[in-house]
Amino acid sequence: MANPSPTYDEARAWFPCLRDIAYLNAGTFGPLAESTITAVRGALERDFERGRTGTPYFDHAMGLRCEVRAALASLVGVDASQVALTTSTTEGCNIVLAGLGLRSGDEIVTTTDEHPGLLLPLGATAATIVVVPPDPDSILAAVTARTRLVATSQVLWTTGAELPVREIREATGIPILVDGAQSVGAIPLEATGLDFLTISGQKWLGGPDATGGLVVADPERLRVASPSYFSQTAYEAEGTFTPHNGAARFEGNWWSVGSLEGILAALDTRPEWWHERARALAGRCAEIFGQRYEVVTPEATPSTLVTARVENASAVVETLLAAGVHVRELPGLGLVRASVGWWTNERDLERLASAL
Repeated sequence: MANPSPTYDEARAWFPCLRDIAYLNAGTFGPLAESTITAVRGALERDFERGRTGTPYFDHAMGLRCEVRAALASLVGVDASQVALTTSTTEGCNIVLAGLGLRSGDEIVTTTDEHPGLLLPLGATAATIVVVPPDPDSILAAVTARTRLVATSQVLWTTGAELPVREIREATGIPILVDGAQSVGAIPLEATGLDFLTISGQKWLGGPDATGGLVVADPERLRVASPSYFSQTAYEAEGTFTPHNGAARFEGNWWSVGSLEGILAALDTRPEWWHERARALAGRCAEIFGQRYEVVTPEATPSTLVTARVENASAVVETLLAAGVHVRELPGLGLVRASVGWWTNERDLERLASAL
């Protein structure tokens, strides 16, 4: 999946927006590479000129869906049959929580530092939500005979701390739903041993909007709670259907050909050295924040999120934005977060230091 050949300067040149922006917000949306836009634009132009109809067109789109599943599976080290296409990590969480058939009296253990994309689907279930501090000991201590699921991020969107999700799964023996929004594409990982893992395409992977995936280790053990045309291989007039083999049975939405070709191009963009460089620069970013603020990101984390506690966080973010440095405030938490990608360079961090 990685492109081994480019130098750093060559790779950075793939992202035109980096000429003007110190892009430190991939935790929300990643920068778009020229190859990604070329793929999306080419697909849209073909649609415009030739239409979006005919058997060859739809066969091509369905073939691309298979390619994207395979590419996402390769990214996290699972079989393509275990991957469903989604439009967001939130959709992935909803698919899992709706399909588990949780009832009153069941419990789900989660943490205080989860994103609404996970918390809101949790709240829509009939289960009791047990909220604990985001550390392994607290999670393990909260598990009881009524616990049906542990649901947590691998990398917390607040502090950038990494939780040992595979070890938690092994220690509890309880199925685990992992929100991978801030881990897939940001740190090296393998999904083997995880029951459910959500993937965001538009963040650290630099794909088009509304792209992502859901890894389901054992698709036949999860109910299809929101069937769609894409869930089935055959259906009857009364609504019964034969589900797809594998996790494709959970897919609910059409992806445009442009989105499919765009995410494939984005996944092919990453150089082999992507994480080593990003992690080194994240350490430098933490030093810069630490000269003025309290850095809350643990030093030992492999994450490339860097978060600091800042008075008047919104004003600081606006000041940085005016200087062409794009970070984000975490609303209501008094935190400013920078997302350091492999495309970041020392000059970006110099701009951050100067603006602060």
